Amino acid sequence: MKLRFILNPCSGRNRRRTWLAPYIREFIAARGLDAELVATTHPGHATALAAAAVADGCERVVVVGGDGTMNEAAQALLDTPAALGLVPCGSGNGLARHLRLPTALPAALALAADPAACAVAIDTGTVDGRPFCNAMGCGFDAEVGRRFNRLARRGLPAYARTGFAAFRARRSEWIVIHGAGRSLALPTLLVAVANSDEYGNGARIAPGARVDDGLLDLVAIGPVGVFSALPLIARLFLGTLDASPRVCRLRADRFLIERPAAGLIHTDGETHQAGATLEVRVRPRSLRLLVPAASPVLRPEPVPPCAAASP
Repeated sequence: MKLRFILNPCSGRNRRRTWLAPYIREFIAARGLDAELVATTHPGHATALAAAAVADGCERVVVVGGDGTMNEAAQALLDTPAALGLVPCGSGNGLARHLRLPTALPAALALAADPAACAVAIDTGTVDGRPFCNAMGCGFDAEVGRRFNRLARRGLPAYARTGFAAFRARRSEWIVIHGAGRSLALPTLLVAVANSDEYGNGARIAPGARVDDGLLDLVAIGPVGVFSALPLIARLFLGTLDASPRVCRLRADRFLIERPAAGLIHTDGETHQAGATLEVRVRPRSLRLLVPAASPVLRPEPVPPCAAASP
């Protein structure tokens, strides 16, 4: 079995782990793996490195990094026989947490090298042709992502501080959403389209979402003030966000999102400029992802009906 480890030395905690690359090389040598470790040097590099790994016949491409590095590598693995392995070292690690993959370094590396591990096919999504594995969004969360990505030090406390600063400068906008046989015009703080249920760090943006049901879950949050935001934050971490009357939830295989003007979006936490109209589609079972052999089978769950967000 041929493996390729792709390390992002600047991802999350990695920038403070100068010992990480030598540790992985020692792991490869100790296990006698047919494997190589390569490191990214610039944005987008993981896509090229993953494509080279596929061309070299690697059966597993293992990302040692965060959601952004995962996104880049996955772009080269879509609809290929190679399986993506995750060694989560980012700030949120939403997809890994959703799938209950090991987050401790020794266990995550052991899974990557385990011959008994399984490669399961999961869905991915695209927004205006940009792939995402876990979630995309526009509005408030894209602005938080823009600010957060500029920080030298990351983690949940830094994310909370960044979110508070962005919230003070927040603005809402009317969004028209087409999907699930409906067209809705809503005032929104943010619109997220999720593949899994979790943004990261235990924040469950789309409770009950599954990565293997051929569908995406849209969550639109209406305008909120300081006091109304606190219950929403609590619901986000309790997994009851869509029970709020300020939240609209839809599930479908595609959405069309119309906003007043072009602006910022994020895909798996990485921000980009995009047009006023966003087309979001699912790519069913387009990515093979490595999970433990004993991983439970994911089953779709019902979604509560959508209620218009309260102003």
